[in-house]
Amino acid sequence: MTARILVVDDTPLNRKLLQAKLSHEYYFAITAENGEEALQKIESDKPDLILLDIMMPGMDGFEICKRVKENPATASIPVIIVTALSDVADRVRGLEAGADDFLTKPINDIALMARIRSLLRLKVITDELQLRERTTLQFAAGIPMEPANLNEITGCRILLIEDDLADQNFIRETLMKLSATVDVSENIGDASSMARTGYYDVVMASLNLKSEDGLQICPQLRTNTTTRQVPILLVANDTDMDRIVRGLDLGVNDYLLRPLDANELIARTRTQIKRKRQYDQLRKNLESSLALALADPLTGVFNRRYIEAHVPRMLARADIVVKPLSVLLLDIDHFKEVNDTHGHAVGDTTVRSVVDQLTNSLRPSDFVARYGGDEFVVVMPETPLVMAHMIAERLRNKIADRPVAFDQGKTLSVTVSIGCACMEIGENLMFDDIIKQADKALYRAKAKGRNNVVSYDSTAT
Repeated sequence: MTARILVVDDTPLNRKLLQAKLSHEYYFAITAENGEEALQKIESDKPDLILLDIMMPGMDGFEICKRVKENPATASIPVIIVTALSDVADRVRGLEAGADDFLTKPINDIALMARIRSLLRLKVITDELQLRERTTLQFAAGIPMEPANLNEITGCRILLIEDDLADQNFIRETLMKLSATVDVSENIGDASSMARTGYYDVVMASLNLKSEDGLQICPQLRTNTTTRQVPILLVANDTDMDRIVRGLDLGVNDYLLRPLDANELIARTRTQIKRKRQYDQLRKNLESSLALALADPLTGVFNRRYIEAHVPRMLARADIVVKPLSVLLLDIDHFKEVNDTHGHAVGDTTVRSVVDQLTNSLRPSDFVARYGGDEFVVVMPETPLVMAHMIAERLRNKIADRPVAFDQGKTLSVTVSIGCACMEIGENLMFDDIIKQADKALYRAKAKGRNNVVSYDSTAT
């Protein structure tokens, strides 16, 4: 994904080098040479991520980071401190100020870009949850939403995957300062089972297990709905940077390098616990408010009322951050015949089956809503039309390949038609515009014989 990144450094050469590196990776870089200018640009340009130097005249990087994280309007912006300071105490100070990572110059470019990708993915999910929460609040007026207590992190549970006894003991003793319960597993299989059956705030995995690849925990956790959002913190050697980069792309949240420092271990663990609890609270608030007014009672997904309130907000944000947003309009083929032939109970089962396949196949930042009886909307932020079409084809094939089961072993083949539309960068469409485009594309998909995907084309008749 592309993003707007603010580079804050008082040295012109450093700003130019970072700007060039970011541009090469298709990020849009803006720059600031001091703290005051940085805060002004954060307010005016709303960057997706900040690369921040520490040693600057006037306001230093620690103070800038602290101000960014204390402001609710900017607290979710990831901050990576990039500095010549290499002392552990400086790293800990940066983390305690709220920084998401602390990289020492000279920078490993591959590691930097992997870290940027990892943090941007997390920001997309968090921003979407916060946006959904604001939308649901208008339908749940007067019902207080419980804030996450990010200062109270004692009583946490941590799963440690480590077969080195010395590291086990050091991590256990250090995390006792957080009143943490640390469960230890020495292999990936047992750890995966423990993670699925118990609630953990963090999974801490060694990259240097004697007989296994510690990165195998990533697919185990990230492909399971119960563990998908549990933070993963790697423990590695400084010679493992290539594998750390791979881990960040697989869904690792952070890493620690040996020899382990107790204060850094606590600081990085605390950061991940806070992030997990913020995510959990956002999800809890969202689910509570949705249950009141915005969920379809049959399927549990959003209803039309929610779409009409929320999608305009998403379109406005997509225009501000200069990123495309795609919408799929999906219709179950010959649904009336299903009801007429098999009854409404089977019709309801069919609707629930289609929704389950949709929700299990999309990213956390996407959402599904029931738009009508057998019509559904899928909204995908930061998704161009070409990618939306590919996703729609995948959904269509998945639904067609999995018959609906009902009445003690009977099955029913179901297909869907899908229309795709997109608000491309700079279009500034209204909600009605993009729905009408998706509806026209859906009409063409049905005209082609159904069980088809069609993308909106303004030149098509």
